Amino acid sequence: MTSRAAEPAPEPAPDRALPLAHPAWTPSPLARERLAYRRARARRSALVGLASTLVVGALAVLALVSSPGWPRVRASFLDPEVAWASLPRVLEGLWLNLRVMAVAAVCILVLALVLAVCRTLRGPVFLPLRLAATVYVDVFRGLPLILVLLLVGFGLPGLRLQGIPTSAVVLGGLALVLTYSAYVAEVFRAGIESVHPSQVAAARSLGLSHAQALRTVVLPQAVRRVVPPLLNDLVALQKDSGLISILGAVDAVRAAQIQTSAYASFTPYVVAGLLFVALTIPLSRLTDALARRGGWQGATAGVAGAGPIR
Repeated sequence: MTSRAAEPAPEPAPDRALPLAHPAWTPSPLARERLAYRRARARRSALVGLASTLVVGALAVLALVSSPGWPRVRASFLDPEVAWASLPRVLEGLWLNLRVMAVAAVCILVLALVLAVCRTLRGPVFLPLRLAATVYVDVFRGLPLILVLLLVGFGLPGLRLQGIPTSAVVLGGLALVLTYSAYVAEVFRAGIESVHPSQVAAARSLGLSHAQALRTVVLPQAVRRVVPPLLNDLVALQKDSGLISILGAVDAVRAAQIQTSAYASFTPYVVAGLLFVALTIPLSRLTDALARRGGWQGATAGVAGAGPIR
């Protein structure tokens, strides 16, 4: 047997140097210069805006207090003693406005969602529902709210039917529900029709019925898209809840009217107005924040190719 020559052992592979850890990133001098310029420009813009606002505000106040009738207006509308004395009664009336708004808002959302679904149904069998919902929306969007309040507040009790409430608060809340549900229904309908029909088709292909696709696919997206407009309507509802005072309900506006007659001063009206503004501003800022968070995508989602449910 011939012996094979011993093969040389393979040379060990040279040690590979491990990659060095990358140092922490630092901006270049040009990037730092640009950042400093942008910050300085933002500070300068803020200072200019603040200065211009102060100047305009000072000029407006100066023009107001230098007007010939300012002493009489201040005594009639800005009497601090009358404001402090009338504040408890106005706050008590404002609590009624808040309760009416809360109950009416829930009823409006439910009724408006039903109306919106009825208006988006397809097929000849749903024609009566579509017609009824369309007529309802057209009528109550066309009637002024104060006219609806008068018709409901004085017309329904005039029928003398058993079971019809006679409370001014209930009738005023009913008028608010009837009017605002027509507006909110259109907001819901816009959200429903913004959902692309392909999503409904995909849900139907998975075996979901039309009602299940509407409940689990369409409505969640539609409601999420129309939250800012809904909050805007809530702000308007909060203000318009003060109109129930024309039916005799002692809300903030009616309480201010009573205090005005008692003190012979219009300051209680100013107090009521400031309270309504104090309630409206947080809702307005919340609406703006939600709209900014939705951004362009939230504002235009589903526009391309969007359409009604089929």
